[in-house]
Amino acid sequence: MLDRYASLTANWSYPTAIRFGAGRIADLAGAVKTAGITRPLFVTDPGIAGLPVVATALAVLDKAGVPYAVFSKVDGNPTLANLDDGLAAYKAGGHDGVIAFGGGSAMDIGKTIAFMSGQTRPVWDFEDREDWWTRADAKGIAPIVAVPTTAGTGSEVGRATVVTDPSDHTKKIIFHPLMLPKVVISDPELTVGLPAKITAWTGMDALSHSLEAWSSPFFHPLSAGIALEGMRLVKDWLPVAVKDGGNLDARSYMLIASSMGAVAFQKGLGAMHAMSHPCSSLRGTHHGLTNAVVMPYVLKHNLSAIDEKLAALARYLDLPGQSAASVVDWVLALRAELGIPHTLKEIGVDEDVLPEAAKMAEHDPSNGGNPVPLTAQDYEVLFKNAINGVL
Repeated sequence: MLDRYASLTANWSYPTAIRFGAGRIADLAGAVKTAGITRPLFVTDPGIAGLPVVATALAVLDKAGVPYAVFSKVDGNPTLANLDDGLAAYKAGGHDGVIAFGGGSAMDIGKTIAFMSGQTRPVWDFEDREDWWTRADAKGIAPIVAVPTTAGTGSEVGRATVVTDPSDHTKKIIFHPLMLPKVVISDPELTVGLPAKITAWTGMDALSHSLEAWSSPFFHPLSAGIALEGMRLVKDWLPVAVKDGGNLDARSYMLIASSMGAVAFQKGLGAMHAMSHPCSSLRGTHHGLTNAVVMPYVLKHNLSAIDEKLAALARYLDLPGQSAASVVDWVLALRAELGIPHTLKEIGVDEDVLPEAAKMAEHDPSNGGNPVPLTAQDYEVLFKNAINGVL
């Protein structure tokens, strides 16, 4: 049974300062002050820039007399051009921090703008490889306040972003510990207007984070424990949030599951993300949706290495049969319930992407966390299976 609380409102300090609960957007001006920001650049998605959720947030800043500017030139899969435009707006406005408000794309560009605002090297010099993050001038990283409006990426509690490199169309992960937002406003009321399909796609992204973290072979018991509970919350509450978008309990627990997934994948990601990134950069697919489509194919491919882990997960989730196969069956049933397509072909990815996508997947940083080592040839097989619906 789920513990019941008098109120789903709390202040947490893990992994950063989080102000959680319905109506907490009223704390935005105070959060900005706590972060040491006096003139924020408000970075958001173009799809919500004119909606009431943004107007509500800006009204809080207006009432407190906080000067700001709004930047919303952000693509669904953020690009270098988005970053360059954002940096120009940041410097032109004399800003000293960022409010990253929205879904994963706004979070990624907002955090990257803050990170790059005081750097002299190109952004690709800080890709998440070896110790490249140490190249950054820590004093040149502006503070960030993060306000998620979707429950999927969990970027509000992350130390990395994803930006598409136009030179080779690859999604590159930019990392630095100081990209972790100083304060998070996590308000489930901001997600109530999210369409059902976006709720489903982003919720499956949260599941993929925890599921790949749980499956990863790396040693990180803290993240493993968080991943388990994150998946339980998705199991219990994602179908409810999709069917009844006004259910604040469901919206609350999915926001929590999203943040938990992002904390959990410090343990590692895997082939789901390694496959999803090329699909997004080459065919413009939605990241969470793509993760959802490839999920069972990756699980089946990895089964020999994660059989015991999936059986333990099945027991924790109380799935019928309580075996590794039970988890695969649950994922398939959940996808069907949420209206997730079964094949990549259905979302615009066909065999024309091969072998380019397979090579990109092999070199994707997420590939290193997959429980079974995969080469480009292996990914060609996986992509073909996912395109043609062969499980």
